[in-house]
Amino acid sequence: MRGDVRIAAPPRIVWEALNDPEFLKGLIPGCQSMERLSDTETLATVKVKLGILSVTFSGKILLSNIRAPDSYTISAEGQGGIAGFARGSADVVMVREGNETLLSYEAKANVEGKLAQMGGKLIDATVGKLARRFFDDFNAAVSERAKA
Repeated sequence: MRGDVRIAAPPRIVWEALNDPEFLKGLIPGCQSMERLSDTETLATVKVKLGILSVTFSGKILLSNIRAPDSYTISAEGQGGIAGFARGSADVVMVREGNETLLSYEAKANVEGKLAQMGGKLIDATVGKLARRFFDDFNAAVSERAKA
């Protein structure tokens, strides 16, 4: 999955927001907790509805290939109990366009266990919907932060 989001804030502010667990916690759909372990590691618990299943994933988020404030790779893996395991990563690039930022991402995900039996189309549709919701909310919140 790939996408582009235009954010009404300069890259420095977008970068700071993307790296602030407390800020992100309220924007990530279903996020129950986020705890920063280091500049590159965060623990998170997220509850997601996939079809008729409601799954709580607990896992770790890692940042790599960091070129602040322009790009990085974000990787995550989480255990969803009897539902299975999920792993994913996204390459994120930010480009200044005037007073705005064009954020581009390319993501991939892999699920195992009962989740894998649900079918890729349902998983992809759910991930796409959650990503759009996150970026809509993120854009609004970061735009407000930039005005302050």
